Amino acid sequence: MKYKFAHFPRIGIIGGGQLAKMTALAAMKYGCSVVILEKLKKSPSENLAIETIYGDWDDPKNLLELAKKVDVVTLENEFVDAKSLRVVEENGHILYPGSTTIELVQDKLTQKKVLGEAGISVIPFVEIESRDDIGLHAEKFGWPIILKARRNAYDGKGNVTLHSKNDIDSAWTKLNGDKQKLYVESFCHFKSELATIVTRDINGKVAAYPIVESVQENHICHIVRAPANINNELATKALKLAAKAVETINGIGAIGVEMFRTKDDEIILNEMAPRVHNSGHYTIEACECSQFENHVRAILGLPLGSTRMITPAAVMINILGEKEGSGYPAGIEKALKINGAHIHIYGKATTNMSRKMGHVTALGSSIDEAESLANAAASLVHFGEQK
Repeated sequence: MKYKFAHFPRIGIIGGGQLAKMTALAAMKYGCSVVILEKLKKSPSENLAIETIYGDWDDPKNLLELAKKVDVVTLENEFVDAKSLRVVEENGHILYPGSTTIELVQDKLTQKKVLGEAGISVIPFVEIESRDDIGLHAEKFGWPIILKARRNAYDGKGNVTLHSKNDIDSAWTKLNGDKQKLYVESFCHFKSELATIVTRDINGKVAAYPIVESVQENHICHIVRAPANINNELATKALKLAAKAVETINGIGAIGVEMFRTKDDEIILNEMAPRVHNSGHYTIEACECSQFENHVRAILGLPLGSTRMITPAAVMINILGEKEGSGYPAGIEKALKINGAHIHIYGKATTNMSRKMGHVTALGSSIDEAESLANAAASLVHFGEQK
């Protein structure tokens, strides 16, 4: 395939967080430069961008300003309103993934409907219009149930588990149910949580990464173990489901797909995100071509790279904030003494409770070996100390 640009491409990224930062680093390998559209100053990626536009990314004027400066526009999150994004395409600019893909995914109720109608196994769900609906549907599904925000939820900020009707009022208040659209999902008594990254290029070719196991704490990804401890039959089933889901939404670029493995060894799709994903951070060190590099390749029309792991096992551990304070990492000099642990600090100016501040990936001959190294390094790094 011939390189489609006669010059080093400029990539526009909507959002300036750590996902944009790691995407920018991958893009630089090919001589690309990056322009960021971000709401707030001092974002993790601004020191890598040749230009940062500050403004509301739901404002079509800001989106068009970004698009005019670059060759391709992409996103680090699915929160940008799809109607605003459509203006980019209507004015002749390239946007991957497209606005229709974002529209099908960013409302999680719509996402569930679209995937279910395509024959993909999803958790039983139902739309609700009032808090009274919660108890009615809980009686049908059985307790516990999950109350979820339909839009703009991540890292557990839009999910609440309800164990009885006594939890309804507090959950409704926490998710601002009077103003925010919510839905109810049956609780899945899963055996393990699985995930993969599926990269799909502009011609529909797919490159899928190994199935991994993720461990969540308070709905936030804490550990990713690669590969997952499942047999080939289950891995193949999960990969087929993930690929079908990505094709259903016409996803282009790297797409994160999260799944449940039930006690009966069924694979059920939980959620998908049309972007590079936390469950794929391990690919930077553990795979021949990382999820970030493959995303760049996909949106530029370049051949997709190999997703093969170069090590028998890899474990990634997120480093989360423990309190409010400085985003500077304390203890990093100790963590760097642990050979085999790869430490990533995102460069956020401030931290707060459970905020993703960095991650550690360790490679090993076994999951246990890799996890021991990753844990040792991650436990030494802390945020919120006064400098």
